[in-house]
Amino acid sequence: MTKKIGILTSGGDCAGLNAAIRAVVHAAHQKGWETIGILDGTAGLLCEVPQVRVLHPNDFDGNILRQGGTILGTTNKGNPFAFPMPDGTLKDRSYEITDGFKKLGLDAVVGIGGDGSFAILSKLAAQGNINMVGIPKTIDNDIGKTEASIGFDTAVAVATEALDRLQPTAASHDRVMILEVMGRDAGHIALNAGIAGGADIILIPEIKYDLDKIAAKIARVKKSGRNFALMVVSEAVKTEKGEKFEMTYYGGEKRYGGIGQYLAGKIADATESETRVTVLGHVQRGSPPTCNDRLLASAFGAKAVDLIDQKKYNRMVAWQNRQIVDVAIADAIAAYQEVNLNDTLVQTARALGICLGDK
Repeated sequence: MTKKIGILTSGGDCAGLNAAIRAVVHAAHQKGWETIGILDGTAGLLCEVPQVRVLHPNDFDGNILRQGGTILGTTNKGNPFAFPMPDGTLKDRSYEITDGFKKLGLDAVVGIGGDGSFAILSKLAAQGNINMVGIPKTIDNDIGKTEASIGFDTAVAVATEALDRLQPTAASHDRVMILEVMGRDAGHIALNAGIAGGADIILIPEIKYDLDKIAAKIARVKKSGRNFALMVVSEAVKTEKGEKFEMTYYGGEKRYGGIGQYLAGKIADATESETRVTVLGHVQRGSPPTCNDRLLASAFGAKAVDLIDQKKYNRMVAWQNRQIVDVAIADAIAAYQEVNLNDTLVQTARALGICLGDK
């Protein structure tokens, strides 16, 4: 019998999602299976008629592989188990989603998401007796049990390029340039891009900083004869008092943002340096995927189809020791991956004389 598998993207978008979708469709087609793309993540199943499109290899011309974002759309709002309603109440709409899966007559579902998405999708799969396989994607690279996730390499490349562009103008104007990058709770983007981009200071949420140490580093840079300094800070870095720095958006939603500007004022006062801030924000998400992200996404997509063929469900594909493996989704969610203070790159940064705020 011809299998019918569904695929959806959930949570925030990132580069490489379309490459993963493409890989699943091609691998499934090789087995004679049909692939159904579910639109807008789980939100596409909250409609009376599920919002889907049949996917075929011919749909994926040479351009889609190179595109950022997701051709299926996604959502990172509205937990279906406590869905916000217009009157302000919360309603359990999870059964609407599991009913939507059943209406489609799917043999299995491939969910591409992060730890938050996997927590919800796993719960939905258990409730609806749905066969699910997960593909990890997150620019933060904080999903456990995998050394790499789709989107991370591109985010680092964008941040590194930003530092390359900031350096000449910093030198031209004798400035301290602060680059604020994404990183919800983990500092992997800041750490990787900071080293690759020649930053003098890198601040990540895992390491508590001291403003005096940062000021001293800038003073040493100036004393060496260089007239500028580069600093990278993760958006989740807190104030010296341990307070989150957040911005309020439409509807009262609060998200990280603004710590770079906060630190700029403090550093300018402490060092008498002209200081400027650049916030990359969603620029890190929307770029065309790097070669590495395209390769990783393609390998993940092919492996996900293999797992379905083997009837190995509730598993997430992962990259470990230069190989594609599979792990239990529950284990991946439980093993959150923040920056380890003994991490090779932390030691590398220290060896290069980069200030991490604590020394």
